[in-house]
Amino acid sequence: MSGLRFGRSLKPLRHPRAWCALWCLAIAVVVVASLMPPPPMPDFDHSDKWSHFLGYFVLAACAVQLFRNWAALLGAGLGLVLLGIGIEHAQGALSTGRTFDMKDALANTLGVVAGLGIRLTPLRDLLLRIDGTPGGTG
Repeated sequence: MSGLRFGRSLKPLRHPRAWCALWCLAIAVVVVASLMPPPPMPDFDHSDKWSHFLGYFVLAACAVQLFRNWAALLGAGLGLVLLGIGIEHAQGALSTGRTFDMKDALANTLGVVAGLGIRLTPLRDLLLRIDGTPGGTG
């Protein structure tokens, strides 16, 4: 039953499982990259915060492409916000070279909110136009 409910939350994509798998892979990449030692790079104008914002913006914008209703999007958004906060705690507790930073968690959260805002634009159905609906009517 829960599988049916999940399926109803997705947009009518031709390859919904593949797109969901790619989204989950992107989330896994963010998690792994967040827990690895940071690469050496200059911090110009808070570039670290911008990278946090951008990473979570992309994850949330991808959720907009996958999910058709606000309830599913808000669930995905809440999950991403909690993930960002959890990763920050994990960085402080589990990794060397990384620390908990509330400003990073805030940048993650703002990225999620901005990414979900794509739902209010014509870009909300970009993946539908790329992937199409079953039968090619999308």
